[in-house]
Amino acid sequence: MASTTTAATNGRFAGIRRAEEMVWDHFGLKPSEKLLGNRDGRVVRVHEVGSGAPILFVHGSGGSGVYWAPLVKELAPHFRCILIDRPGWTLSTPVDYSDADFGATVATMQVDLLDSLEVSRAHVVGGSIGDVYALRMAQNHPDRVHGVVLVGGGPLTNEIRPPTFIRLLRSPLGWIMVRVPQKPGMVRKQMEGLGHKSSLDQGLIPNELIDLYSATSRHTDAMRHERDLVKRVLNRRGWVPGFTFSRAELRDISAPTLMIYGSDDPVGTVEIWTQFVQTMPSGTIHVVSDAGHLNWYDKPEEVGARIGQHLNGGHA
Repeated sequence: MASTTTAATNGRFAGIRRAEEMVWDHFGLKPSEKLLGNRDGRVVRVHEVGSGAPILFVHGSGGSGVYWAPLVKELAPHFRCILIDRPGWTLSTPVDYSDADFGATVATMQVDLLDSLEVSRAHVVGGSIGDVYALRMAQNHPDRVHGVVLVGGGPLTNEIRPPTFIRLLRSPLGWIMVRVPQKPGMVRKQMEGLGHKSSLDQGLIPNELIDLYSATSRHTDAMRHERDLVKRVLNRRGWVPGFTFSRAELRDISAPTLMIYGSDDPVGTVEIWTQFVQTMPSGTIHVVSDAGHLNWYDKPEEVGARIGQHLNGGHA
């Protein structure tokens, strides 16, 4: 990725941009926005906010980089938060993963992005499938990664059964799912299934975030591209060989790694993730009580404080 340009508003993208601005305003954040381009003409959209040691945030299948806003509010006073939109999301160009080594591809993508930003080393925070991106970065380019944080369960081990939504996304029914715009009520039902019912009932998850998910469905092709990704990494028997991490690979990841797992997260169990992180030389786990898959939605202060402690060297 060589050139850096300011992202422009286009007609088709205006709807999602309005929803994003509402989220930023709700959390009192004013990020800069860029499109980072490479020689092939591909671009990755990036938001930046805050100053200090750089953190690269890689989102999951639930939303683009903006969905980190509650957590960024906690971390931006102390860190330079770099939020990417993964390939195929919003204005980021899709990538064909079918003929490539997935781990190497996503690791190289992140290194190229850091090069474009003239960042020599960064912390990496992943969410859900973004956990895979973060760990593959640490595995393939240890010299570019300070610390790693995995927020919520993800497709990291064969012990994790693919969630129902992901299995449906890969199926023929998925072709219809990605073409049906999601209304706010549908989004709320999905979040309840991810362990956030209590927070929704208490009004802890603002309507602006619900509307963001709905607008992403209506105004972008993100979920169509995500379905292409899911079909690459999941087959009828489960995760494709080499997508998840072997114990040998985990033992070779030297970066201090923290997993933050919500007690109500349906992806995995405390026992599975405790064993997983203990396989790494410097792996630890923090369990957030009464929190779901997107645990920084439920308890942003607790999650932000624990991440800050970890990235500042308090790994114990």
